[in-house]
Amino acid sequence: MTKARDIASATPAPSTVSATELGYLDGVTSAVQTQIDSKIGQSTAINPTIVDAKGDIIAATAADTVARLAVGANDTVLTADSSTATGLKWAAPSSGGMTLLSTTTLSGSSVTLSSIPQTYNNLQLIIRNHRPTSDAYIRARFNSVTTSTYYSLDFMSYGISTDISSYSSTYLDLCTQYVTDNSANSNIYVINLYDYTNTVSYKMGDNRFFKEGSNGTDINIGSTILMFANNEAISSIVLSNSTSDFTSGTVLLYGVK
Repeated sequence: MTKARDIASATPAPSTVSATELGYLDGVTSAVQTQIDSKIGQSTAINPTIVDAKGDIIAATAADTVARLAVGANDTVLTADSSTATGLKWAAPSSGGMTLLSTTTLSGSSVTLSSIPQTYNNLQLIIRNHRPTSDAYIRARFNSVTTSTYYSLDFMSYGISTDISSYSSTYLDLCTQYVTDNSANSNIYVINLYDYTNTVSYKMGDNRFFKEGSNGTDINIGSTILMFANNEAISSIVLSNSTSDFTSGTVLLYGVK
């Protein structure tokens, strides 16, 4: 009988430790803490030092084998991938997600958004605080195509009145009303281009805009249905004004899954 069991069987039993508790030490051959510490570093145990950053997770690399998977980038999601060591990876959302591809300042006579990735379903452009050096409206071209392959249908509100117009041109007018250079104005455009990578049909899109006049009271709110009558995949977008340079503005280009 071991010493632990001898003590547990003593009469009377120790007052601070019950006989049952002492019985748990039956078969101990060395210091209990030493044995616990030795187990932490074994391959069969999950050592807390396996992770070293906020957001790290533990994943299996094989049966009874674990490893650290480092935290992914902001806004990525955990995705199964059998080609990786852990069978997992951090990736952009496979559907419904938006990825910021570029941020561009409007300046000079034109700005080109080039080398647009062809790995998304749709594109979205947000143009903030567009202002020209003199009265002008902003326009767009795709792939530097200058033929009359651009069509649009506008729906616009002028205070209490409305206007509907359609036209074709060698460019797309994103707002058919002039914008003036006024630092107090907040002219905004949100443009969606759908199925922009396809090479078998025309491209459709839409634009919603808010535009203020020179006095800050001439408010126009509207939307435009856009069509690029060309089978080319859209790989670049050129933005310019109808008659003048850009004074200010920022373009955010997003890829949409």
